[in-house]
Amino acid sequence: MSKKINLIFLTVMIAALSGCNVLSTSNKEPSKSAVLRLNPGENNPRNSEGDFITLKDGRILFIYSHFSGKSGSDFGNGYLASRYSGDKGKTWSTEDQLVVEQEGTMNVMSVSLLRLNNGSIALFYARKNSEEDCMPMMRISTDEARTWSDPVSCITDKQGYFVLNNNRVVQLKSGRLLMPVAMHKTSQGKWQDKAIIYNYYSDNNGASWTCSKAVPNTTDIITQEPGVVELNNGTVMMFIRASGGVQQLSYSKDKGETWSHIEPSNINSPLSPASIARVPSTGDLVMVWNNNARDQKRTPFNIGISKDEGRTWGNIKTLEDDPDGWYCYTAIHFTKKDILLGHCAGNRPKGTGLAVTQITKLSLDFIYK
Repeated sequence: MSKKINLIFLTVMIAALSGCNVLSTSNKEPSKSAVLRLNPGENNPRNSEGDFITLKDGRILFIYSHFSGKSGSDFGNGYLASRYSGDKGKTWSTEDQLVVEQEGTMNVMSVSLLRLNNGSIALFYARKNSEEDCMPMMRISTDEARTWSDPVSCITDKQGYFVLNNNRVVQLKSGRLLMPVAMHKTSQGKWQDKAIIYNYYSDNNGASWTCSKAVPNTTDIITQEPGVVELNNGTVMMFIRASGGVQQLSYSKDKGETWSHIEPSNINSPLSPASIARVPSTGDLVMVWNNNARDQKRTPFNIGISKDEGRTWGNIKTLEDDPDGWYCYTAIHFTKKDILLGHCAGNRPKGTGLAVTQITKLSLDFIYK
């Protein structure tokens, strides 16, 4: 008996001397954890890309694309559903709430949520009627997402197939809204993988929108699914899903009205979208993407920090590295101490690449250490 007591005492002393707290480790919150995973099921072949908004009562709302029927393709049936968190993203509600019914002939999908400077919440999504008709729509809520206005089309000067990714609409410091889109097919034309990139902008909280000049691209590089971020000097940087092994960049000096010719970045990437946002507490940029220029797999799943306005990236960490994983279409949202990532996290060989939505919670300490 005395030998056993001595052994226990020795183990505790070694742990204490090595800086371990053997009593509190089980209570320590993990620095990285999957806090919600929405797998497909019966009459629900796909759950995919969404976005977050923090409500005035402190809850976090996540609205995502919920597919129904038998097809999980981009042209299947789908509506917008939501989940809530009341504890800063640690846990989430277990039942869906309907947000927008399937008002398109095919579906509604690809959510962007934005708190406008006037205090209301804007909900953007794609309404898809056919392979020639996909248009960004906007609804407004003035009662913290309890009800929404009727939908209004953001694009009225053109017809065609416009891709607006999730978590893509931003508001500049001036109050201007920017909505970067990729036009793949007009109502009279043929589908082209190489999209024409535009930015629509609004100076009246989305009541009307103006189309920018097209982003110049005289190369054979395929450009798709753009995103934008405002830099500290007022320049707007556009990052673009592209062929050629890297993300392409374009810059605007006039708040999104005209753009420079695309240029290659130093961001290794397959033909897969990246997401970039500014960390409120530090002012740095954070990027989530697939750090992979070798093939077209959307894996691994990486996060990095830029302290020089996107010129270089450091603190690069691998969040997921399953060689069969499919990690993309990431929404980035911040709490005081953490980052929430809403992203696709399926398995490509199993056919669930875009069918699984996951919310991953990361501590800022984990990203910066």
